[in-house]
Amino acid sequence: MPKRPVVYAAGQYYHFYNRGAHRLSIFREPENYLFVLRKVKHYSRELNLQVIAYCLLPNHYHFFVRQGGEAPARLLPQLVFNSYTKAYNRRYDHSGTLFEGHYKVKHVTTEAYMLNLCRYIHANPVHHGIVTDVHDWPYSNYPEWIGDRTGALVDRELVTGHYPDRGQYATAVAAYIADPDDFDALDC
Repeated sequence: MPKRPVVYAAGQYYHFYNRGAHRLSIFREPENYLFVLRKVKHYSRELNLQVIAYCLLPNHYHFFVRQGGEAPARLLPQLVFNSYTKAYNRRYDHSGTLFEGHYKVKHVTTEAYMLNLCRYIHANPVHHGIVTDVHDWPYSNYPEWIGDRTGALVDRELVTGHYPDRGQYATAVAAYIADPDDFDALDC
């Protein structure tokens, strides 16, 4: 059965993810991560997108966003990573593809999936053995979710609507990390 195309609409949620070609690193140094985050901040404002959860890892990324207007959310990964790939290729004298292929996208339609997805995204650095404690990975918006950082790439209203006590979310992520079967359930 052919895959149905994703329909983009205001008020809808989308999870974008991709990894480096041959699973190689797409981020070589801290400035690479910061470059992408600056672009995400710029384009999310320009496109009227709200970033819900994100995590940049050495060889892949996850962005979970809500489309706020008519501009399709798919423009975010296209614009950000087209710009990033050009800058990466110049900086590292690289040629050829940086990514495994076109980004993947899932239309998120249920609240239960949304909350699992946020925990999945934030727990990724621990799941992949990059850090042993989710608090130690600076390239996600987990610190914003638990109130430890005041970044702009987070929907604070959504967070407090589901987790009025920020410690509840930290506990939920810790429980998620403790059950490895949770990572397989999302098929990302």
